[in-house]
Amino acid sequence: MRIKMAMGIWLLGITLAWLAVAPLDPGVLPLVDPQGAAAGGWLLRRHVLYLSGLWSIGLMSLTMLLALRLPWLERPLGGMDQVYRLHKWAGVGAALTALLHWGAKESSGWIKALWGTVGRPGRDAVLPGLAGFRDAAKDLGEWAFYLLLAMVAIALLTRLLSYKPWRFLHRAMPLLFLALAFHTVALMPMGFWALPLGALMGALLALGSAAALWSLAGWVGRARRHAGRIHAVHVLGDGPQAPVEVICALPASWPGHRPGQFAFVRFHRGEGAHPFTIASAPGSLGTDERGEPLLRLVIKPLGDYTRSLGQRLRAGQQVDIEGPYGRFDGQGGHGRRQVWVAGGVGVTPFLSLLESRQPGAQPPRMRQQPAHMHYCTRDAAADPLLPRLHQLCERARPPVTLTVHSDAQSQRLTPQALEAGMAGPLDIWFCGPQGLGDALHAHSGGLRSWRLHRESFAMR
Repeated sequence: MRIKMAMGIWLLGITLAWLAVAPLDPGVLPLVDPQGAAAGGWLLRRHVLYLSGLWSIGLMSLTMLLALRLPWLERPLGGMDQVYRLHKWAGVGAALTALLHWGAKESSGWIKALWGTVGRPGRDAVLPGLAGFRDAAKDLGEWAFYLLLAMVAIALLTRLLSYKPWRFLHRAMPLLFLALAFHTVALMPMGFWALPLGALMGALLALGSAAALWSLAGWVGRARRHAGRIHAVHVLGDGPQAPVEVICALPASWPGHRPGQFAFVRFHRGEGAHPFTIASAPGSLGTDERGEPLLRLVIKPLGDYTRSLGQRLRAGQQVDIEGPYGRFDGQGGHGRRQVWVAGGVGVTPFLSLLESRQPGAQPPRMRQQPAHMHYCTRDAAADPLLPRLHQLCERARPPVTLTVHSDAQSQRLTPQALEAGMAGPLDIWFCGPQGLGDALHAHSGGLRSWRLHRESFAMR
């Protein structure tokens, strides 16, 4: 809901600013007055052309800003994972509105065929000194549009493209934005630079360009990067799907984390940073022999890179950790029952939350409430994390009741099962497979008493 609201407010603000300097004329409806059909058709084309262009570059500016991983955006959007969801859908919206912009541009042919060129408006004046760049800006914008559509399609088809080529193509997005920013400045009509639209678009283009340059320089998140080292590596279980536990020692600059948060971790220079949940509570692992704080990552082999970590990682190896990020804190509103739902490796934030409830743990920053946890696993008998989970739940204070759902025993969790024995409104915290998350989301949509907090690591 927050993502849709943010997108709606962003587009509405651009639209209202545009209407303030380019109010709609009833003549844009050519069928109302057949005598003025030609002029109305051309006028409608011009309005669609300009507004769709403003929408597209405005959404692209938003994607550039969101890519900076600014911590202050987490609170209004509900966490850095939600910031990246908005980043993704703003990029999709930018591509769709760019498609509308391109369609309006190409519509001149059939408008001419239907009504001729009578009433076709002349070229709008642009900023002084930029008239000579009009043709270059048009050509650059058209090629940038084709590349934008291709890149967004590639970004959406993540399963067909491995991480490294996807990351390389995504790194080219800032260059694409700079090209489209030039296209916008060179072709935006002089009248559009009046207040309030001029100030709004000037600010968006300036901020988006600065963000693009910051990203190209490789400075995203650098203020929150910490150079640590691997303290220990353990493969939890047997087989290719066994998760890997990595204990990291961090420098004194590490600010500490809250239970349920995650970090962007880079083990190798040639590989980009990947988001991994911190699976230990603050201070629960103590320090190493150097007095450096320790934290735990539990990584499930889901892709080509993570499948090789069990063999490639060694104690003493350098690691870069950026963070912490996230607001998956398992806290709920007053008078609401807490329900935790974990699926597979989605149990990792709950391990941290459970460790924060153990005797002797650091005092929590917020008041904790009793919770009922549902853990979904393929086979409870062979799950390497389940014994630890049982132990943590048994000792948790306030208490956490654990229910295990094992696919091997045909114990699949359904949304209706969460309501059993849980009277009153529920706060549901979910981290796990997308299918189960979608089912919970669909079920919660018709229930006012449900609040679903969903951790989403689909960051590409």
